[in-house]
Amino acid sequence: MTDQNTTDRFSHDAGILAQALPYMQRYEGKTVVVKYGGHAMGDLKLGQAFARDIALLKQSKVNPIVVHGGGPQIASMLKNLGIESKFEGGLRVTDARTMEIVEMVLAGSINKEIVALINAEGEWAIGLCGKDGNMVFARKAEKKVKDPGSNIERVLDLGFVGEPVEVDRTLLDLLARSEMIPVIAPVAPGRDGNTYNINADTFAGAIAGSLGAKRLLFLTDVPGVLDKEGKLIPELTVSDAKKLIADGTISGGMIPKVETCLEALDSGVEGVVILNGKQPHVVLVELFTEFGAGTLIVR
Repeated sequence: MTDQNTTDRFSHDAGILAQALPYMQRYEGKTVVVKYGGHAMGDLKLGQAFARDIALLKQSKVNPIVVHGGGPQIASMLKNLGIESKFEGGLRVTDARTMEIVEMVLAGSINKEIVALINAEGEWAIGLCGKDGNMVFARKAEKKVKDPGSNIERVLDLGFVGEPVEVDRTLLDLLARSEMIPVIAPVAPGRDGNTYNINADTFAGAIAGSLGAKRLLFLTDVPGVLDKEGKLIPELTVSDAKKLIADGTISGGMIPKVETCLEALDSGVEGVVILNGKQPHVVLVELFTEFGAGTLIVR
């Protein structure tokens, strides 16, 4: 005979499962790309919760792909090695020596940490970067800025900072069929023979677009897009987002984030979500509950 507390708990759990089931079915067989941000990766418990979410997606017949950043970790390693960072227009310049460290940290230590966390949850994760299987080719990025005094536009030379120009999905399709979970570092070769560091948001958008992903999730350190009163906006269309940029509601660092979302939608992603990666199990809450957890941007 069960007591009332046990009965209530069973009812609560059953209610959660009943709510989640239709959403699990919606994503069955679909690709979900998750960009795991550098600032969301600093806590072991959060990392384990994230890995559990990714494992559960795979067990629910979803095809998850993880793309990760690592800016804070790169900065820490450069400091430890006594390598002084140079900046142009507020952006880090990646020279040849720095690029070696970037590749070592992104495609090495960070990548394997995430792989190990997912494997510990009983799934098969494999660590990759854009070089593997010629998955992604990049070109040197051009960043233009206007001089505030003269208003003359100039091109910044950021060294080995790149942008993706070609994505070959062959390897990713093969891994999806083999039940493996790709964990990808945003490092890629150029046709010029150089190796480039790519912004992880841009890299994730290119991967998601090439696969026509059902969802692209950006895990950040904010709840999503906020209105002028600081309240979360649950859903936006492309035109809504452009209006909020124009009127200043979307400002600062959120502008390039939202612009990357719009580019991903243009390239074939069905929906893009900005959400708080520091909230435990935020991926599951977003995908498998009625109201989600962040801001969904759709066409």
